Amino acid sequence: MINGQARNLIFIGMPGSGKSTVGVLVAKRLGLGFVDTDLLIQQEAGRTLQDIVDQDGYEALRHIEEKVLLNLDVQGQVISTGGSAVYSHAAMAHLKANGTVVFLDISLELVIERIGDYSLRGISRRPDQSLAELFEERFALYSKYADLTIQGAGLNQDQVTEAVIEGLS
Repeated sequence: MINGQARNLIFIGMPGSGKSTVGVLVAKRLGLGFVDTDLLIQQEAGRTLQDIVDQDGYEALRHIEEKVLLNLDVQGQVISTGGSAVYSHAAMAHLKANGTVVFLDISLELVIERIGDYSLRGISRRPDQSLAELFEERFALYSKYADLTIQGAGLNQDQVTEAVIEGLS
């Protein structure tokens, strides 16, 4: 229940922003279930995100992700999306129809610090696109879809969790 309704709470943001970690903590605090759509994508495809990108390209990953998100039919869940969920307007409209979208905003420097070698993370990006270019492109999309933006700079997981819960009040 979010504000008395069985709505979902959808986390968006760059890899390393804390979507899964904070998502689980928020779900525990609010008594909600937790769904990690990256895991649903891997289950749907029968392989890892990185394998999909390596074998079929980033567009294939985005296509599978969109399909998984459009078929997601849950109530009262915290949903951690893949970083590229925001490339599908249809998927984001579907998620927003019964949920509140929370953008976990962290700096590019913190993304790099947290994820290290991003070539191993199954990140959906054009082969010629730098992480900085991807960050800038996605930031605009995250900002567009967010109902609530949480600045994660200088905060630990518990503080981000508290900021999310306070932001929902």
